[in-house]
Amino acid sequence: LRILNCLHTHLLKFSFPSLLYGMTPLMHAAYKGKADMCRLLLQNGADVNCNQHEYGYTALMFAGLSGKTDITSMMLDAGAETDLVNSVGRTAAQMAAFVGQHDCVTVINNFFSRARLEYYTRPQGLEREPKLPPGLAGPLHKIIMTTNLNPVKIVMLVKENPVLVDVAALEKCYQVMDLLCEQCVKQQDMNEVLKCLAFLQKRDDKLDALVKSLLRGRDSDGFPQYQEKFIRDCIRKFPYCEATLLQQLVRSIAPVEIGNDPTAFSVLTQALTGQMAFVDADYCATCGERGADKRCSLCKAVIYCSLSCQKLHWFTHKKMCRSLQDQNDALEKDTPRLKELKDDESDLVMETANFLQELCLRAEEKVAAAGES
Repeated sequence: LRILNCLHTHLLKFSFPSLLYGMTPLMHAAYKGKADMCRLLLQNGADVNCNQHEYGYTALMFAGLSGKTDITSMMLDAGAETDLVNSVGRTAAQMAAFVGQHDCVTVINNFFSRARLEYYTRPQGLEREPKLPPGLAGPLHKIIMTTNLNPVKIVMLVKENPVLVDVAALEKCYQVMDLLCEQCVKQQDMNEVLKCLAFLQKRDDKLDALVKSLLRGRDSDGFPQYQEKFIRDCIRKFPYCEATLLQQLVRSIAPVEIGNDPTAFSVLTQALTGQMAFVDADYCATCGERGADKRCSLCKAVIYCSLSCQKLHWFTHKKMCRSLQDQNDALEKDTPRLKELKDDESDLVMETANFLQELCLRAEEKVAAAGES
């Protein structure tokens, strides 16, 4: 806190770009992943779009390089421009992608300013009331900004906000989303991600029943057949046939038989976020959240992001859990096991390892000496 106060009273007086290599305190904080420091600097007038860095980097670029999605979102909320380029002609999203920070790339590419949404919370022209009640703006913006397009996840986000669990409220949200989509179609740079997301949300079914329908697996292998058909149906009814994104989705999904890979959800995720779903991380079997790390304690085959998701999925998973457990046990039996080393064998292995390590050190010393000469 003392350091933050010091920055507040002294550092903010200086012209930020005059610092070393043109790196501002905000750039340093973003690159180091210091969210509190970034927040303080932004609250006190730091220029989020300053690009007087030696190589034209911006705070958003450093946030993307750090891999911190919360700081990346913070920069975007503060008005960071996504199309600024550095000295090698790369944007913040491209720089983040170059170093493998795909979560940050997704946040940048799917960013939607809350100011555009709040426009509809005020009466326009002859309107007596706004198209969107102010209390719905926050929850709706959270749903728009989600990068997880699993229908179960979207329903769960709706259920988290009591103000949204109402048919009339959902209808108003959809009408605003529809207006935003129409604007995007008329723009030269169409926001096709937003249009797809809006269409996925046009559902007023009873939420609990809808979630169970989406999760219920077929008897033969537990595949969520209704969820697959649900997503395909949303894509099929998408009204903007000229959209390149729609054509890409149709070409990828149409030849695939329901139950085979790739699923409609994985294709949708890859098309909208640029991520290869179910390849570089574990995904929750319930809501599709990336980075799930909790396995079913019985079969060890199905992964969840939380206990609540596991409970929600149990009604259908219990039908397949036993057979998956048997498969896992059979696999373990067939896997060859390394025999345990005896004490004298273990000592021999340790001596050999130490000897090899010493050889490597000597080789490094010789290379270093040769380089100096």
